[in-house]
Amino acid sequence: MAAAIALGLLAFGPGALAQGPAELNKHPMPTRDQPGPGKAGHGGGPSAKIRYHGGPLILGTTNAYVIWYGDWSGSPTPGLVEQFLGRDIGGSPYFNINTTYANAAGVRVTNAVRFTASAHVGYPKGTTLSDAGVQQVVADAITGGALPTWTPTGITASKVPDPNGVYFVLTSKDVGDSTGFLTQYCGWHSFGAVAGIDTKYAFIGDARKNLSVCAAQTVASPNNNPAGDAMISVIAHELEESVTDPDLNAWYDAIGNENADKCAWNFGATTTLANGAKYNLTMNGRPYLIQQNWLNVGTGACAKSY
Repeated sequence: MAAAIALGLLAFGPGALAQGPAELNKHPMPTRDQPGPGKAGHGGGPSAKIRYHGGPLILGTTNAYVIWYGDWSGSPTPGLVEQFLGRDIGGSPYFNINTTYANAAGVRVTNAVRFTASAHVGYPKGTTLSDAGVQQVVADAITGGALPTWTPTGITASKVPDPNGVYFVLTSKDVGDSTGFLTQYCGWHSFGAVAGIDTKYAFIGDARKNLSVCAAQTVASPNNNPAGDAMISVIAHELEESVTDPDLNAWYDAIGNENADKCAWNFGATTTLANGAKYNLTMNGRPYLIQQNWLNVGTGACAKSY
């Protein structure tokens, strides 16, 4: 297993969100994210034009794998996340925004996401994960057989990474990350070699220890699960960046913002549900509050659909 080279992060703005019209007005702070040479950090702004830097993209169907780290017993979040990845985001007008990104040969990202497999692994690395520890959790789940791999003929227990996979390490509320979860960022994505294969993965934690820094809504939420709903938006952010900038050398702007960074915490117009929660997207009849993504058409813009 090789060490990861760099990280793409979703950061957060300081302070709790006020209730009322301004509750979704939240902005990222500079982070340690370095998806390109010399990048010192980003502020989340959409001003710089996003450009292609020659690296690979995930093409064809993106296979999502989830590693449930820690204690998720009794939580409604696994069901919500797996439905989102398995039924709702793939083929949606929202994920279709990513089809505006292509590689050097002009091959575009496909609007297809498959929830492939999940595994509950407990606490093999304790309750505080380093960045290297997150990658090791991914490697162990793959090479140890906890996660089967998708092949054109179906699921196989091959114990090798899926080159079209994105492996999400989702940690329960009692697990932290030693490099800044809840103090510097809400999630990140990266890559590294597992069994000699370039493997894309992401870290997203349950933010209930300090929910206001990683959730736009901390009391009511579209699916009556504020922490789970918050994770959904971060998962969407890291998924779309993992597809359009998997090795951190493909699509980003002059100050290092990847496509989702450029619209971080920007939700656009919202509607209020009967429980008081705001939502901005409906997928297969389920409401979500998910940040917008950068539509790479013309001069570009944050958008909810394409």
